[in-house]
Amino acid sequence: MDYQQTIHYLYENLPMFHRIGPAALKNDLSNTKTLDNAYGFPHQHFKTVHIAGTNGKGSVSHMLAAIFQSAGYKTGLFTSPHLIDFRERIKVNGEMIPENDVVNFVSDFIERNKILNLQASFFELTTIMAFDFFRKEKVDIAIVEVGLGGRLDSTNIITPELSVITNISFDHTAILGHTLDKIASEKAGIIKTGVPVIIGESHPKTCNVFLEKASQTGSPITFADEEFLSKTQKNGELSIFSHYKKMYENITPELKGDYQQKNILTVIAAIEVLKEKINITDEAVRNGIAQVTSLTGLQGRWQQLCETPRIICDTGHNEAGMRWVAGQLKREKYNRLHIVFGMVSDKDTSSVLALLPTSADYYFTKAPIERALDEINLKEKANSFGLNGNAYPTVKEALDAAKKRAGKNDLIFVGGSTFIVAEILTNNNTCQPLKSQ
Repeated sequence: MDYQQTIHYLYENLPMFHRIGPAALKNDLSNTKTLDNAYGFPHQHFKTVHIAGTNGKGSVSHMLAAIFQSAGYKTGLFTSPHLIDFRERIKVNGEMIPENDVVNFVSDFIERNKILNLQASFFELTTIMAFDFFRKEKVDIAIVEVGLGGRLDSTNIITPELSVITNISFDHTAILGHTLDKIASEKAGIIKTGVPVIIGESHPKTCNVFLEKASQTGSPITFADEEFLSKTQKNGELSIFSHYKKMYENITPELKGDYQQKNILTVIAAIEVLKEKINITDEAVRNGIAQVTSLTGLQGRWQQLCETPRIICDTGHNEAGMRWVAGQLKREKYNRLHIVFGMVSDKDTSSVLALLPTSADYYFTKAPIERALDEINLKEKANSFGLNGNAYPTVKEALDAAKKRAGKNDLIFVGGSTFIVAEILTNNNTCQPLKSQ
């Protein structure tokens, strides 16, 4: 197989959650453990940090990876989903896994599976691919992001140096539970015996879940937002304090979303624990946070794509994520706001739509995946929340319509779904003016 045939096999022959939803999920780790055994337990050959949470785990994972890279460690990074290229999921020192390595691993799996006879999912196979590649590359440490939940996630075969749970809010409730404590319990499943755990954001409905689990496992626990606070200077730099003692100053975050300040506190809390085992300088921390996109290739987090008119995209896609996005949109300066918006059908659309500004012009659309919510259906639901605009069958058509209407001092925001952002980033002509303009 060549690379494109291999990618087709992964997408079309293996159950994939981001394409078909919950039908792709297993209720145990047996497949992952069988694959791990078949490949000689690759995850045991390097240190790991395990990251779970409802929002922010991707940003936290990338910042930690950038810090370790800045500290001189060969660093693996496993995240999901990807935005443009499958290989974004598996990186070493910011470089994507080579196409040949993807082809060779999948070809090898197909041969092995004639004996194993596993009905492996996309994520199960991808997880072992990542661990096998990290072993081959002899990484010093790998930052491993949970795909979904925690307890039953394929990544949960590792015993990390540190577990991190960024926050808990409502997402994937049909799978993880309809209450915050149930969701927290699923994510607390990554806490391992004796392994320290960082909780990024404390919440009265979830704190006891984490405290109880940490007590059961004998895991030292830190709530980042109770231990640390940040202050923004006029020049945009951050100072980080712990119990009113200054820990860091002159931190210049490259990620500009307001919500990143919470993520940065989670990162700082994680680094302070990891410093007890691994040599990490303060300069590496500053450099990693200041250069996270160039060091790791992170995209889609309050990312400006165009200057005139300004086009900004963000992958926030659930109630908590959209609350931050809506708050930031209120603080941006523009003449008129245009929102290119789409969602997937298994999200709680009402809680998200209720947060969006009624004063904007909307361009409802859908990503080209099976889970996408039909744009006409989305438009009708949005209308009931006072959100008005037209529906477009493709993301490109929606963005083109927004660009035609937008003045040079307007703002176009693109979001609602990771897959909407992915479509925009795949289109390399975002900033080129339309012929009709």
